[in-house]
Amino acid sequence: MAGEKWKIGGVTVTRIVEIEMSGGLSRFLPDATREAVSEIPWLQPHFANADGRMRGSIHALIIDTGDACVVVDTCVGNDKVRSISAWDHMQTGFLDDMADAGYPTDAVDAVLCTHLHVDHVGWNTRLEKGRWVPTFPNARYLIGADEFAFWEKRGNDEFFGPVFDDSVKPVFDAGLADLVAMDYRVTPEISLLPTPGHTPDHVSVLISSQGEDALITGDFLHHPYQIAHPEWCANVDEDSTRAEKTRREIFQRFADTPTLIIGTHFATPTAGRLVTDGDTYRLNV
Repeated sequence: MAGEKWKIGGVTVTRIVEIEMSGGLSRFLPDATREAVSEIPWLQPHFANADGRMRGSIHALIIDTGDACVVVDTCVGNDKVRSISAWDHMQTGFLDDMADAGYPTDAVDAVLCTHLHVDHVGWNTRLEKGRWVPTFPNARYLIGADEFAFWEKRGNDEFFGPVFDDSVKPVFDAGLADLVAMDYRVTPEISLLPTPGHTPDHVSVLISSQGEDALITGDFLHHPYQIAHPEWCANVDEDSTRAEKTRREIFQRFADTPTLIIGTHFATPTAGRLVTDGDTYRLNV
């Protein structure tokens, strides 16, 4: 479904939701027990239930500058073979929701992957006549050069499934992929910001327009509880020490500024301002 919209100067960001969930996230976030989450009162009601179950989301963010339409992260996708049962051969109306929001597949100019995990590349491709083909035929797929090299060497993942073969390789085979640097400028308003740790060459997305700024997190932040506890890491982080260091650096840079923080996996309302909260931080929504 089409979710919230935000204006950052002359830029519009639209959230297209594939899945929203309540509970089940602790399998990836082991420190976030119900008891521990319940002790962070500002997470309720948006990001956790009263019993401490975390709320989360898988969604794409469409950045519309007026001159370019850029999709950031493409969720899980339909028809994919996945070891996580809820994601296996999934069927959603994601592309219809994009079209209803004003963004049919042929209107997309660029697809930007913050990293190459299963829930960020799925709609890179769709199944047509038994073949995986690029979903966005007029787009350039922008993928970090070092991130690609890391996953090309590793290949498919036993846990996540044949992600590289069905969601990454086909866009290269179609000649639509560009390998870019971690600080690449996509448009005058959109640039990449290195945020390594979750994967070695993970990036976030900075938007700056008419004196206003926003940051799309990617997975250096999986859930707002990590704002209160930057030391709590996901068990799918490649380098948890570096991931924590990245969070602390980003928090120091953006806390108590007007920059809008838009979480790639944050449940509704998804975005807010990062503020100091004693010796840690919170998200004001």
